[in-house]
Amino acid sequence: MTIRVLIADDHSAIRAGLRMILDAAEGIEVIGEAADGDVAVAQTRALRPDVVLMDVRMPGVDGITATGRITADGLARVLILTTFDLDEYVFRTLRAGASGFVLKSVSGQDLVASVRAVAAGDGVLAPEVTRAVIDAFAATPGAPADSAPDGLADLTEREREVLVCLGEGLSNAQIAGRLFIGETTVKTHVSRVLTKLGVRSRVQAAILARELPGD
Repeated sequence: MTIRVLIADDHSAIRAGLRMILDAAEGIEVIGEAADGDVAVAQTRALRPDVVLMDVRMPGVDGITATGRITADGLARVLILTTFDLDEYVFRTLRAGASGFVLKSVSGQDLVASVRAVAAGDGVLAPEVTRAVIDAFAATPGAPADSAPDGLADLTEREREVLVCLGEGLSNAQIAGRLFIGETTVKTHVSRVLTKLGVRSRVQAAILARELPGD
């Protein structure tokens, strides 16, 4: 199945470079571009891409606001582009429901891998980076409260195990290996965990995993 991608960045040269890399990859097609967040949201509604590659800093409606609108309506998964590693904008965008982020200096090979991972339902943060993000969330305003998150009591035992794995930054394949279940089953469990916890991305679920008793 072809992965349909929308590129949102206010620099035409960057959009052209990203398009060239992604269009050259097997099984990926760039179906649209946007120079600001408002157009990105409109294009996402109209074209229904699988993944939106979203710049954070854009004129008008920025990438943070646009990400929130896209993920709130379940229109597409969002992969953030940023020039800085773990800056405040990244944190705010992950709170808005992004599936992860990559630096603009990322290699073409890693960019393609990241798009494929997000399209498959994985996050794209390496385990050590995921832990850094989670720790940073815990130390910043707006982090989850000390009380158990809503929906936690509704999780089955298996879903709680999956949530713990998400908190460790594991991919679907890694979760499948640890729990001795298929990746398709993992995807189903992850989807149910997100729904029951009322969060938009596995990164947000990972943050809430800190609230598990005994964590």
